[in-house]
Amino acid sequence: MTVKDNYDRPIISFRMSITNRCNVNCLYCHHDGMLPSSEEMTPDEIAKISEVAKTLGVKKIRISGGEPLIRKDIVEIIDKINKIGFKDISITTNGTYLAKYAEDLKDAGLNRVNVSLDTLNRDTYKFITHKDYLQSVKEGILKAVDVGLYPVKINMVLMKDINQDEVWEMFDFCREHGLILQIIELMESESCEDNNVFSKKYHYNINPIEEKLAKIADGVKVREFMQDRRKYYIGNGEIEIVKPMDNTRFCKNCSRLRLTPSGKIKPCLLRNDNLTDIIGPLRNGASDDELREIFLTGINKREPYYNDNRQ
Repeated sequence: MTVKDNYDRPIISFRMSITNRCNVNCLYCHHDGMLPSSEEMTPDEIAKISEVAKTLGVKKIRISGGEPLIRKDIVEIIDKINKIGFKDISITTNGTYLAKYAEDLKDAGLNRVNVSLDTLNRDTYKFITHKDYLQSVKEGILKAVDVGLYPVKINMVLMKDINQDEVWEMFDFCREHGLILQIIELMESESCEDNNVFSKKYHYNINPIEEKLAKIADGVKVREFMQDRRKYYIGNGEIEIVKPMDNTRFCKNCSRLRLTPSGKIKPCLLRNDNLTDIIGPLRNGASDDELREIFLTGINKREPYYNDNRQ
């Protein structure tokens, strides 16, 4: 039975950030404090936390970072999670190590992958990431397709005066290789003044793009339990629109719980003031029942960030 929070929202998806280390330096990244690799959760600890989540009805696990593939034990982590028996295991990655790990990850039980890629232009890629890894990322994407990590989704954050004119080029690339394109509107950050200044400068309203998609699409699907996101089908291609999470519908349908790299349960993507530590008790010998109660404490802290009084 799936546990629900105090607002009758089921906890279906558990998103675990297993490191905040990364090998690129994207313009829009929040750059949260660095946790030394020696202090990161071990594969066994990640597996134990996942086991407890499974007893609460969690069906899907997504692994993220930082850059999760920067961890040399990433295949072991996926293997241990897979043996627990989740419906779906996915990873969000920048793709730089994907060619190296794709086949082993598939064999270990990974179902699918999201790759963050904002441009196919080498100079623009270097401007956004401060690195020159574009070719490696493209090779990783094609390797993921080849080994059957389906669907491979491309997460493209649109930024004014940087890549807003590259949508259709990216869509053609995705359509050619059987990928799904997710167009993401840059979100304003309230947690960091520098990031907020950046988002205001580079924010690009994607409504005109969606209006064009609505006119030319062969079909449209509304994802009711994903904040009414719309998928547009054009020929053999698919584009999904992801808008900022500043609406009550997003919160009303939220079914996700998160885990920070430092081992704290994070009830809400947009808050850092209501975390619940689970790795400390785990390392101090907490029983499964005690860990379950810690999970429930975190779940009971969940409340809609946006509601009728804050829109």
